[in-house]
Amino acid sequence: MARSQGTRLIAQNRKAYHDYFIEETYEAGLVLTGTEIKSIRKGSVSLRDAYARVDEGEVYIYNMHIAPYEQGNRFNHDPLRPRKCLLHKKEINHLYGAVRQRGVTLVPTKVYIKDGWAKVELALAKGKKLYDKREAAKERDANREIQRALRARMRGE
Repeated sequence: MARSQGTRLIAQNRKAYHDYFIEETYEAGLVLTGTEIKSIRKGSVSLRDAYARVDEGEVYIYNMHIAPYEQGNRFNHDPLRPRKCLLHKKEINHLYGAVRQRGVTLVPTKVYIKDGWAKVELALAKGKKLYDKREAAKERDANREIQRALRARMRGE
């Protein structure tokens, strides 16, 4: 089967954008089994409670749910198994140094297919406080009102 060109978004972790300030993002490949990639291409991925850690010089994603492939047989994969991320050594060392700081964590934000390969976007993130979330919601609502007013003005109402 020929690999398709371009990028196709499979799953996005919207809760991460709500709960964290995203500082930096990294693109990483994923080490997967045959039924996992088939299930990802079908779109059966959830990043809801997923997080990443640097263990012994390698980055792993935990709690990323990839549903078992329907046509898979008894060799189907475990949906919540830890999955290894493929990054350069320099990037791993940078992530390890950043995650050791207090309040910084590594969160997967997107899973997508790029040129036929499954990729994950990892973000260095700092947790938001409750008042930060409220402020972000107010700002979002204000922008929505401004856009609504501009559209009404453009229509001549």
